Amino acid sequence: METRENKDWEKLNEYQKEAVLDDSPACVVNANVGSGKTTVLIAKVLYLYLEKKVPLEDMLVLTFTNKAAQEILSRLLLREPELSPEQRAGFGTFHSVALRLLKEKLSVEKAGWDRDFSVMEPEEETELAQRIIKEEKLNIKYKNRLKKRLEQEYKAYLEGREASRYEDDLFRLYPLLKQEKQRENKMSFSDLLLVSTELIKEEGFHPAWVIADEIQDSDNLQLEFLEALVGEETRLFAVGDPNQVIYSWRGSSDSTFFALKRRFSAKELSLPVNYRSNARILEAANHFRQFGTRIQGCREEGKLIKVKRQYDPFTEAEYLAEQIDGLHKAGESYEDIAILYRLQRQGELLGKVFDKRGIPYQISVKQTVKDIPALDWVVKILRFSVNPRDRQTGEDVLLNPGFGEKFTKKKVRDLLEEGKGKSFLYEQMKGFQDWSSSQTKIPKWREIFDYFGLGEAFGPTSAGYKEKEEQAGKLLEWLRAYCEKKELSLWEGTRAFLNDGALYGMDLGEIMGERKESLKGVRLMTLHASKGLEFHRVYLIGVNQGLIPLRCKTMEQEEEERRLFFVGMTRAKEELELSYYVNPREPGVFGEGSRYLLGIPPELLDWEEDVRRERGEENLRKLGREVREELRKKKEAEKELAPDKRNTDAEPEGRREELSEKPDERETGNVVPGPRVRHRKYGEGILLSQNELTVEVEFPGYGRKQFLKALGEIEFLSQETGETYGK
Repeated sequence: METRENKDWEKLNEYQKEAVLDDSPACVVNANVGSGKTTVLIAKVLYLYLEKKVPLEDMLVLTFTNKAAQEILSRLLLREPELSPEQRAGFGTFHSVALRLLKEKLSVEKAGWDRDFSVMEPEEETELAQRIIKEEKLNIKYKNRLKKRLEQEYKAYLEGREASRYEDDLFRLYPLLKQEKQRENKMSFSDLLLVSTELIKEEGFHPAWVIADEIQDSDNLQLEFLEALVGEETRLFAVGDPNQVIYSWRGSSDSTFFALKRRFSAKELSLPVNYRSNARILEAANHFRQFGTRIQGCREEGKLIKVKRQYDPFTEAEYLAEQIDGLHKAGESYEDIAILYRLQRQGELLGKVFDKRGIPYQISVKQTVKDIPALDWVVKILRFSVNPRDRQTGEDVLLNPGFGEKFTKKKVRDLLEEGKGKSFLYEQMKGFQDWSSSQTKIPKWREIFDYFGLGEAFGPTSAGYKEKEEQAGKLLEWLRAYCEKKELSLWEGTRAFLNDGALYGMDLGEIMGERKESLKGVRLMTLHASKGLEFHRVYLIGVNQGLIPLRCKTMEQEEEERRLFFVGMTRAKEELELSYYVNPREPGVFGEGSRYLLGIPPELLDWEEDVRRERGEENLRKLGREVREELRKKKEAEKELAPDKRNTDAEPEGRREELSEKPDERETGNVVPGPRVRHRKYGEGILLSQNELTVEVEFPGYGRKQFLKALGEIEFLSQETGETYGK
C-alpha cells in the first residue's frame, strides 16, 4: 500500500504536492481553472487516511453539488473499494451532511423537530408561507418576492437584527412559518443549516478535519455551518477559485474565499498550472482573470481563437449545424463539442435546427418528476405516507383534481385534522408504516402500486392509463432498487429516498431509463451550466454587447459577467470559436461584438475577413463621446442648482474634454507599468497597460481589473503628489 501511494505522490506537480502534504491548522488553496483540484482533494483524503491514520469517520468532505461529492467518492472507491457506508458518510453537499448530522449525531428534538423529520421541496416553503398568510390574514408586501424576503429574514435571524424594510407583517410570518414546519415535522434547506449550526455550537460536535470544495460558491448559511464545525483541534482545508464566482443570486460572493482566509488566519497556497487548455486559450483567459496568480499552461500553443460574425441566431444555427455535421463526418465525436450561450432560450432555436438536420444533442434543461402530473402525485403520496403530520402534502394528494378523492377542501381538512370521514387512499397512507414493516423483503413495484390503489386512481379505461402505469411503475421500481442498494427496509428507504429527492431532485431521464441515451450528442448549455466541464471544441455564441455581458446596474454585476465569460472560454481544450450577431433579435442587445472581444489581444484572434474590428472600436469611441457628453450636461445642471458648492480646485471641464478627445501618448499605446490610478471601489492601484479604449490596473487585494475609458471609471494620479491629471 505504501509503495503504491508513494508512486502516486510522484505524479503530482510541486504545487499539488505542497497542498496535499500541508499540515497547517487552516489552509486555503487558490485553484486555477483546470489545475487538478479534484485530484488534489482525493490525494488529500488518501494522504490523511493512509499516511496520517486519520479515520474517514473523523473527516467531513463538503462539496457544492452532489455530482462533485459522488465524483470524489467514486474516485476514492477506485483506490479503496472496501470502504464501509460509515466511512463514506462524511462525504456530501453542505445540506446532505447537515441532514445526516441532524438524523444521527445532533439532538434535533431540542430545536423542536422529531428525528424522523422530512426535507421540504425547494418551492414547498413558499407555498406553506402563502397558506399561512391567507389563514392568518397577514399583510405582506411584494408577495412575488416572498422567497427572497424569507431568505433575507433568515440572514437577519443569524445576525440578530430585523430584516424587513417594509411596514408589513413579515416579522409575524417568520415565527408562524417556523411553528408550522415544526408541527408538520419538516425542514427547509435553510433550516437544515440553521438548526444544525446552532446545535453544533451548543453540543460541540467537531471532526478532526473539515475539507471543503468550491468554497467560493458558499453562501452565508453554509459558511456559518462550516465555521461551527471547526473547533480548536479541527483542521481546515478549503479549495476554491474566486475567478469562478458566477452564482451571486444564490448568495456566493467573490469575497468569500478571502473572508474565509482571514477568519481562520489560514495559509494560502495556489494551484497555478492548467492542464486543460492550450496556451492561446489560456493567454486570452488571463486577461479576464481577476484574482490570484496568472494561469500557467503546460500544453502546446494551439490554434488561434476564431471570431465569427453572424447575421442572426437562425443563420448561426444553420452554420453550426453544417460545421458540426462536417466535423462528425471527418471523425470528430459529437460529445467532444459544446455550444455555450448566455440565456437558456438561445438553446431552443439550436435544438430545432439540429432536429431538422438530424444532429444528436443534449440540452441542459433537466426534466424532473414534477414535470409529469401522475408522478408528482405518486411522490406526494409517498411523502405523506412517511410523514402523516405533513398536512399541506396530504391536502395536495387528496384534493388533486386529476387523481384525488374528489372531496371538498373542508372535508379534506376535517379528515386530516380530526380523522372525520372515510377515504381508502388516506387509510392506506396512514397504514403504510405497518404494511411496509410487515414485509419480509422489499415488495415488487406492482405490490406497492396495488397497495395504494393507483390503478383505480389512474382510470383503467382512460386513454392514458398505460402510460401512467408505466411511469409510476418505473418510479416505484427506482424506489425499490434504492432500498436494496442502501440495504434499507421499504419504510426507512422511502424516507431516505424522498429526502435525497428533495435535496438533489429526481431526474426523470434517469428514472425512466433514458439517461444513458440522452447523454449522447452535442452539448447545448448556458455558461452557468458549463462550469466544471471541458470539451475538445467550444462555440461560445452571442458575444454581443448587451448579451455577453448583459446590461449591468452595478460594478459587482459587471465583474460577475466577466467571470462568466472567463468560465466559458476555459471550457475549451483545443479549439474555441466566439461569435456575435449583426441582427441579434433580442431586446436591449446591440448588433455589434461585445467589448470583451476587444479585451483579448488581437494576436490571439483569427477574425473573419468581413469582421471589422475598427467598426467595434468606433462604436466604443462613439459610446465614450456619448457618456462624456451626458456627464458634462449632468455637471452643468448640478452647477446651476448649487453654484455655491462648486469645487474651485477641480480641473476645468473644457480641459477634461480636450484630454479625452485628443489622446496623448499615454492613451494611444501601451505604457510601462507604474503610474498610480484610483477607482471608487478598489481604491488606488498601479497602471499595467492601456490603449485608446481600455486600461488594465493591478489593485492590492483585488488583483487585475480592466476598464473601458469611455465609462470614466478610472482617475489617473501623478506619482509624486497623488493629484488627478486626467481621465
